[in-house]
Amino acid sequence: MIVMLKQTFKFKSVPTDIYFNQSFSQLKKIIDIKQTVVITDENVFASHQQKFKHYNTIVLKAGEAYKTQATIDSVIEQLINFNADRKTFLLGVGGGVVLDITGFVASIYMRGIAVGFVPTTLLSLVDASIGGKNGINFGHAKNMVGSFKQPQFIFHDISFLTSLHRTEWQQGFAEIIKHACIADEKLFNQLQQHNIDYYKKNKKELLQLIQQNVTIKANIVLKDEHEKSVRKKLNFGHTIGHAIEMQYEVTHGHAVAIGITYANEIAEKLLEFKQKEIVTKLLEQYELPTYSSFNKNKIISLIKMDKKKEQQIIHFILLQKIGKAIIQPISFPTLEQYLKTL
Repeated sequence: MIVMLKQTFKFKSVPTDIYFNQSFSQLKKIIDIKQTVVITDENVFASHQQKFKHYNTIVLKAGEAYKTQATIDSVIEQLINFNADRKTFLLGVGGGVVLDITGFVASIYMRGIAVGFVPTTLLSLVDASIGGKNGINFGHAKNMVGSFKQPQFIFHDISFLTSLHRTEWQQGFAEIIKHACIADEKLFNQLQQHNIDYYKKNKKELLQLIQQNVTIKANIVLKDEHEKSVRKKLNFGHTIGHAIEMQYEVTHGHAVAIGITYANEIAEKLLEFKQKEIVTKLLEQYELPTYSSFNKNKIISLIKMDKKKEQQIIHFILLQKIGKAIIQPISFPTLEQYLKTL
């Protein structure tokens, strides 16, 4: 696979240009710095402060705990102080939390302004930056408030990855493994041959891996931009995972890995899925948690607040085999029964 420098995905609302293997300094070729406001978090800003010296910048507290309405209000107040208007361009530079907040603000400020993303984590490069879903949490309900707004561009500069803690690499591979499980058996086989250190040491292979995963997710979103059908498959591992993430403050990627493990247990019972041990082994190969102890009653209570539910049904994503996922409606009593036997 040859790594492209630019790829355009023509979503219904707006086409999104994805620039691969770029340098942050080259952004000035595609945006007007004077009309741009950057939103980032304190960790990214501290590690890469020099990159932001020519920009009006809003620096957020880092972490999922700050993905709230209070943060949105603070950002809007700062935009007003910057005299931001409908010609202002918002640039989110960070991981999934920063991009969610930036996209959401861009969708509501003055009824909508233009936005672009510079993802700075592996997870946000391969997943969170793509698809136009933006959201904030409400209490223990993850992404309960949000919007759809596609970025005009996503700009990749993998030099940001040099400042990542190893747990951030693990989280990115949770989403990469998810993509392989639901849509690409060859990618799954490829991942079996390597590990985190291999991709950290081999830039060419890492760039190819990132582009493979961008293409998988973007092509799914192209078929179903507003998550009415096939896009739901991207929630594989997320139903139980989100509940664990919010209840126990587990990082997103680690929670998704646990969610994948238990989704496969359910698939074994419901669909006679025969490859759960292979998936579990790959998750562990990339240093991700699998089986975990948790309060099943509390997790079920949180799943009942999941935005994907319809009355007493939750649309669960299960594997028929590696590379092929289905959307399986499961009643809450049935789900509760399955979870309590695991």
